[in-house]
Amino acid sequence: MIYFYTHHHSPVVPHQDSTFLYTDPMRLVGFWIALEDCTTTNGCLWFIPKSHTGGITRRMVRNPEGSDPPTIFRGEDRVYRDEEFIPGEVKKGALVLIHGEVVHKSDANRSDKSRHIYTFHMYEQEGGQWSSENWQQPTEEHPFPSLYSFQ
Repeated sequence: MIYFYTHHHSPVVPHQDSTFLYTDPMRLVGFWIALEDCTTTNGCLWFIPKSHTGGITRRMVRNPEGSDPPTIFRGEDRVYRDEEFIPGEVKKGALVLIHGEVVHKSDANRSDKSRHIYTFHMYEQEGGQWSSENWQQPTEEHPFPSLYSFQ
């Protein structure tokens, strides 16, 4: 869950989800569900059209065990201009699918109305590889659940 309370002054900076959750090939999809109406005044998503075609230039990776901080960034972040973004206003109940390479952001909530959403990510495991450098790793005790199986 992500909560944008009223008059929340911390925007979500432009990013690509595959920076944080890398797969090879790129098959990450974010599922973003609006629990309330999302508008330009209460912090809706903003997207750069066709940005999923440009690849990623930066990755957040695990530092070696015992290192501080536990994650570091490799590569350089791009600079984005505000005029490149278009708003993605949606109504309560809408599902927004976000390709892992799509550049998106959320502005601060400047309204008296909250903006609560639920989000999670999935990737195609068949023929794909979850990076061992990702911050989040499956374990024997807590494997990533499968939605379906080919067998």
